[in-house]
Amino acid sequence: MKFHHKNILIIGASSGIGLELVHLLSSEGAHVFAASRNRSASWPESVSYAELDVLHDMEPLSSFLPEVLHGLVYCVGNINLKPFNRITESDFINDFRLNVVGAASSIQQALKPLKNSGSASIVLISSVAAQTGMGFHSSIAASKAAIEGLAISLAAELSASQIRVNVVAPSLTDTPLASKLLNSPEKMEASAKRHPLGRYGAAKDISAAIGFLLSADSSWITGQVIPVDGGMSNLKTTFQ
Repeated sequence: MKFHHKNILIIGASSGIGLELVHLLSSEGAHVFAASRNRSASWPESVSYAELDVLHDMEPLSSFLPEVLHGLVYCVGNINLKPFNRITESDFINDFRLNVVGAASSIQQALKPLKNSGSASIVLISSVAAQTGMGFHSSIAASKAAIEGLAISLAAELSASQIRVNVVAPSLTDTPLASKLLNSPEKMEASAKRHPLGRYGAAKDISAAIGFLLSADSSWITGQVIPVDGGMSNLKTTFQ
């Protein structure tokens, strides 16, 4: 199997994309280390779990990790959509702490076991909104753009340690986090029509891309931001 004997850490693994990724990697033979605020009842029994709140205490992470870690995925995120004149300083700070500081702190805690692997992959999650202007997205787009800058800088710095760093940038994806945006047939239809491929994303669309970036199949890819967005970031079609 593709991830046989590989140790992969997923931060934010209890729902949505993180949960889908747990199942994908476990089915491919990985030993998944899941760190999140809650445990999922649907995880395979082989999953190792640590309770973690990235906004408060990262210390539990370092003692939880194995000596060798082959991959890290930071799946924590939020959808904070407001008109610009209603966004507070706290909104900007909290979005940045959750998306950027949390990711950076996780990587710092895991850096030694990642280096010990001799060939590791880090995958961070951005958003189509970081590079495609969308109203009401200013706070979340700013923090996701910072994620992309962090990843590209780390890709350069960690290349000597054979640690690859890449970003997946989804558009709207059907997860619990996005439930308010897809909670009626009208919203679902409108969201699907905004995408050139005529549908919004599924968690498995994003987890498949992450799985590829974690695998040896992508061993010559680093420092990239890869849109997984149904064509929204680059295409204009009659669907829109």
